[in-house]
Amino acid sequence: MRLRIITVGARQPGWVDEAVADYLRRFKSPWRVELLEIEAASRSAARSAETAVQREGERVLAALRDRERVILLDETGKSLSTRELAGKLEDLARETPDLALLIGGPDGHAAAVRARAAASWSLSRLTLPHGLARVLLVEQLYRAHTLASGHPYHRD
Repeated sequence: MRLRIITVGARQPGWVDEAVADYLRRFKSPWRVELLEIEAASRSAARSAETAVQREGERVLAALRDRERVILLDETGKSLSTRELAGKLEDLARETPDLALLIGGPDGHAAAVRARAAASWSLSRLTLPHGLARVLLVEQLYRAHTLASGHPYHRD
């Protein structure tokens, strides 16, 4: 399974970059996980948040591959337990080898991006700082990877 985490906004605190890089190094075959950062559109008094979201959406759509199944990450999406996430990823791997998980910018996802998504999942009903959402997502993907690889799960 090839997973791409596509995230709007590049600059993150060092601890975020370190944690994400650490988890990305841990994945073993058949999982390939990578992070793609899309530049956030600038916001100003002259440029509305809506305009910025639309521009970010265009950038995200341009980065998507035709064959990728797209999952939106959003606080209004479906909540999943770790085991449910692992199961969904296993099911998706049987259907398509390519998956894109999208983390939106500060004002969320563009309507065109939402229309391209096959599903919407929630990491939490809380509004999370962007960097924390990255770390939480890659950690949960790694946990799902270990479950799929037959490693014991300490919650059983």
